[in-house]
Amino acid sequence: METIGKIIATEKLPSTIEEFTFWTNKERKLKPFDVVVVEHHIDHSLTFGVVEEIAHITDAPSPLAGYISSDFGHVDSQSYTDRIGMNYVKCKVVGNSQNIYIPVKEDSPVRLASQPEIMEALGLDDVKNPVPAGYIQMYDGVEQQILPVHFNSHFLIGPEGAHLNISGISGLASKTSYAMFLMKAIQDSAQKNSKESVAFIMLNVKGTDLLSIDQKNTKQEELEEILPIYKILDMDMKPFQHVTYYYPYSADEGTAYTHEKKTRLDSRLKKKQAFQYKYLFETTEDKECLDLLFANVDDPNETIESIISYIIAGQGVFHNVETWEDFRSALADQANASSTDKRGQKNEIPVVSWRKFYRLFNKCYQKNRQMFTNGLGTTGIRLRDKISEIKPNDVMVVDISKLDDDSQGFVFGDVMRAVYNLKLGNEREDIPDHVIIFIDELNKYASGDVPKSSPILRQLLDITERGRSLGIVLFGAEQFVSDIHKRVKGNCATQAFGRTNAIEITKEDFRFVPSVYKTMLTRLKQGEYIIQNPVFRSLLNIKFPKPIYKYYND
Repeated sequence: METIGKIIATEKLPSTIEEFTFWTNKERKLKPFDVVVVEHHIDHSLTFGVVEEIAHITDAPSPLAGYISSDFGHVDSQSYTDRIGMNYVKCKVVGNSQNIYIPVKEDSPVRLASQPEIMEALGLDDVKNPVPAGYIQMYDGVEQQILPVHFNSHFLIGPEGAHLNISGISGLASKTSYAMFLMKAIQDSAQKNSKESVAFIMLNVKGTDLLSIDQKNTKQEELEEILPIYKILDMDMKPFQHVTYYYPYSADEGTAYTHEKKTRLDSRLKKKQAFQYKYLFETTEDKECLDLLFANVDDPNETIESIISYIIAGQGVFHNVETWEDFRSALADQANASSTDKRGQKNEIPVVSWRKFYRLFNKCYQKNRQMFTNGLGTTGIRLRDKISEIKPNDVMVVDISKLDDDSQGFVFGDVMRAVYNLKLGNEREDIPDHVIIFIDELNKYASGDVPKSSPILRQLLDITERGRSLGIVLFGAEQFVSDIHKRVKGNCATQAFGRTNAIEITKEDFRFVPSVYKTMLTRLKQGEYIIQNPVFRSLLNIKFPKPIYKYYND
């Protein structure tokens, strides 16, 4: 590679072990995240730097000089003498070929890095347990290079580090698409490498986004764009394998609680590629999930928790209650009861609390009463039962998109608890080593506005803090990372930042991001992310292809 400039080391711009500056021709095309190499360092070692900022300077002493040289403000005039000008580039030091971290010397030549040098500089040359993360485009024009980027799976899904948080504004080929790309890459890698097994549970929260992931993308122009990238990343040109869909049960048309087409739903049910899930009051586990319906209700005095304990214990009017309808009637009776019992003693739980509990439960029950039913019948299943049977490479897509917010949280919380039961209380030999749970709109359950008493928040904190050791992995997505609970995002080993707005980048979460990168975050294109992972020596600006699966129903 040819020399493109030389090191600047002045009183105001000294070289340090962390950064250096070099001058280059003002016509030279460079951009943030490009990698450069400084030669003639100590012991003939090479120092690698990542471009962070580019500035242009001339010999003009003040802005007034430009005005004067243009014939005192005539924009059509032409200056007789060109100003002496150059670009100077600020770089972050990311490595040295011999691990010598001494500031680079003044006037040392700087050149573009070759492909092996780029991989070495960014820590991508010897990644163990590789899983595709996307690709990077280095340099512009004829010098452009496209290089694959791989995670070390042990720092993505455990045991060294785990959990992924994706943020960014909505749009096609955005948060969900990147999470799905990574999970497709993980499934491909797991099928080729039998050392560790993975299973996936994806919650579909928007329309039909994830309801066709076992069908191949039919848009030929997109497939032509995807093919060369999948070849670089050594991925299979196939959609997700071993997929089963789970829809909320409804007795009438079958689509009361899903956006899925009836013809497709009926076809999948017939082929046993899909099931409808129910919740039974007679089942202890379902009864114990009642607290999940009140996850967004502030309960500082733990009154709701006391009520649920009273119900589960079968005390009072709840003795021998075995159906949801009978339970609702018993709740109504309790809400209308006197504040004292038959012995004249004051009840421990105030009537006003029972009335509030009844009102909140009845609201949710009336909206989703077909899902809260009696008996499984011939078509119904319990999600917990299916999760307890999950096997390596299985993909469970749980549709909650048409449920109200409280019911969505109820199902999500039930899924998390079922996965915990699988990993802690199941003695099967073929339990997957890792179970990845993917949920979009994570801010609904883990934001700063969620009550501290929320059982869903407690479950999320438990997963992110100790789920790694159990093989339970969270992939979450939301528009603004600043909304997410500090302990949840703080325990995510991998962060992916998509396009966001100018207000968001002023938040505390972006204080470590260089100012130029912050500006880039406000104009990233779809299919483009800035990612952080312990394996990488620097933030990476990666790209990824459009989905290989059918992501919109015609």
